[in-house]
Amino acid sequence: MSTDKNTEPNAGTTPPSPSLLRHLTSMIYDSLLVIALIFVLNALGLGIAVQLSGGELEVLPPLAGQVLTALSVLLFFGAFWIKSGQTLGMQAWRIQLVRIDGGKIGVIQVILRCFGATLSAGFLGLGYLWKLVDRNKRYWHDYLSGTELILLPKKSRDSSR
Repeated sequence: MSTDKNTEPNAGTTPPSPSLLRHLTSMIYDSLLVIALIFVLNALGLGIAVQLSGGELEVLPPLAGQVLTALSVLLFFGAFWIKSGQTLGMQAWRIQLVRIDGGKIGVIQVILRCFGATLSAGFLGLGYLWKLVDRNKRYWHDYLSGTELILLPKKSRDSSR
């Protein structure tokens, strides 16, 4: 008998949702990687801009920096979520992103989730805190993107070694 509180059709087989603290911890891991990627892409962008301007440009135009930053975030999360549903931080904390309808994560879900997560954080974190009161244990951006986070079981150690 299942104790899962989800009301989806697959409610009996849906793995549990990770705690907010577990998810926030995995986000710290990933933010360190995203920040590094942002630095690399902005440095490459500045290098290209300097070359194209013949050495006259000394700083990256603000709009270019903002676009490269947004692309860094989308590329980082998109590559991991589309491939396996897990970023490196999510792998460390046994969290996986899945579609609510059971389909494969696509570009649209990545864009909607990143946009929604920005809104969730922008409203004083209310979109994240919503998980604490939602009966399905989902964030605002879960509903917007049609996705949810699940907690993967611990891998059993091979005792035959």
